[in-house]
Amino acid sequence: RNLLDRDTFSKSDPICVLYTQAIGNKEWREFGRTEVIDNTLNPDFVRKFIMDYFFEERENLRFDFYDVDSKSPNLSKHDFLGQMFCTLGEIVGSQGSRLEKSIVGIPGKKCGKVIVTAEELGCCRDSVLMQFCANKLDKKDFFGKSDPFLVFHRSNEDGSFTICHKTEVIKNTLNPVWQAFKISVRALCNGDCDRTIKVEVYDWDRDGSHDFIGEFTTSYRELSRGQSQFNVYEVINPKKKGKKKKYVNSGTVTLLSFLIETEVSFLDYIKGGTQINFTVAIDFTASNGNPSQPTSLHYMNPYQLNAYGMALKAVGEIIQDYDSDKMFPALGFGARLPPDGRVSHEFALNGNPQNPYCHGIDGVMEAYYRSLKSVQLYGPTNFAPVINHVARYAASVKDGSQYFVLLIITDGVISDMAQTKESIVNASKLPMSIIIVGVGPAEFDAMEELDGDVVRISSRGKFAERDIVQFVPFRDYIDRSGNHVLSMARLAKDVLAEIPEQFLSYMRVRGIKPSPAPPPYTPPIHVLQTQI
Repeated sequence: RNLLDRDTFSKSDPICVLYTQAIGNKEWREFGRTEVIDNTLNPDFVRKFIMDYFFEERENLRFDFYDVDSKSPNLSKHDFLGQMFCTLGEIVGSQGSRLEKSIVGIPGKKCGKVIVTAEELGCCRDSVLMQFCANKLDKKDFFGKSDPFLVFHRSNEDGSFTICHKTEVIKNTLNPVWQAFKISVRALCNGDCDRTIKVEVYDWDRDGSHDFIGEFTTSYRELSRGQSQFNVYEVINPKKKGKKKKYVNSGTVTLLSFLIETEVSFLDYIKGGTQINFTVAIDFTASNGNPSQPTSLHYMNPYQLNAYGMALKAVGEIIQDYDSDKMFPALGFGARLPPDGRVSHEFALNGNPQNPYCHGIDGVMEAYYRSLKSVQLYGPTNFAPVINHVARYAASVKDGSQYFVLLIITDGVISDMAQTKESIVNASKLPMSIIIVGVGPAEFDAMEELDGDVVRISSRGKFAERDIVQFVPFRDYIDRSGNHVLSMARLAKDVLAEIPEQFLSYMRVRGIKPSPAPPPYTPPIHVLQTQI
């Protein structure tokens, strides 16, 4: 909207060029170009860019705008109209996945603004719940009736068939009712409504030589009509049909129910406005070492971030795109606070217990450095208070509109294991996840136990409802060559990768559906004036 006008006699002819940035070397690479739209300062570009999205990675984007003056593909031959920088997470995390941002890059001039929308390509996320019964199937067993089961096949492009589902066997009946089963639409027909689905009916035999009773074909479109006269199928045995003149069928199979369920994704919730609230808790115990000494994990090196700062920045910079107000509570534990030296396991880094929020990740970093100067590192290392602090907030909004992520950065020697386990088991019922980054050389056995990937965590005989803790040791990510950018991107990727699944598991258990996304942006219709 409102692009700069660079043409003398008419308006600009804009094009947009998208660049992406490699994580390690910061080099911008051209990803693609839109079409050119002639003679307008308010273009609505049609060409879409299709890119991979990972919640746990930061994908930097740059949109450059040019006024095209000739047929040359070389951009330096055209007039530059400005540019816009953002991340893919920023677009996706905006209300309705629609981001509006000013175009910059030409000093002293207003360059207009750009509106970018993102939508997830649903590669058919539906699954169906179906139930079948049969009537008067052929009797195949000498002593009893038949033991029927169904086998479903989807057809492939080349006309061959691939098995995609087998029902259970129902013993000794010619009128079986099978249990309802769930199958993804992709598995059933590759998302193609009119592709043939072949169903075979067999009589089960103990020795594996199951007798063929007959078969029929259908399609997803036919099945989707649900229970009706169209979904009663004659089971035909081609051999019998060829031999016997009077052959009618080998029984019928009837569809009893057909229910479509759409699997919702993490982005459906984000698009519907679910906010992710990010809280940081930092370990201020004496085992970290005196902050004024270079050996300390809290050493304030004027030239580079310490391990706490690096971990905080790596994880925080990605999560902040999903938090609209960018205000983050930042807490510390295990220190003696001024003025009276009382020990606290849940203090605000900005010194304001009523309002522990800091603005942006930079605000959190600033508060962290400030409190290092004012508090005295002490002990013991108690996690339960900060976990319970976030849990209190999470317990007050269980409607799916908010989800809480707590990042604990610690040197790992934990003193209140029993209480922490209890807190985690209680928190597993709430909309929250906990990330623990262990810094320094300690043994992190206790942290591995809290992670619960191998053995689900329990307290006093109660097991956690879901796995909500993800632990990583910082030392696994230290790059010997000193390239921290890549190693920190790997750290963020590993701790954040499990969050969307943990988030979905909470929503599923609670039966919370995503809110509908706000209506998509429709450009105003320009009224064309015609002379009569």
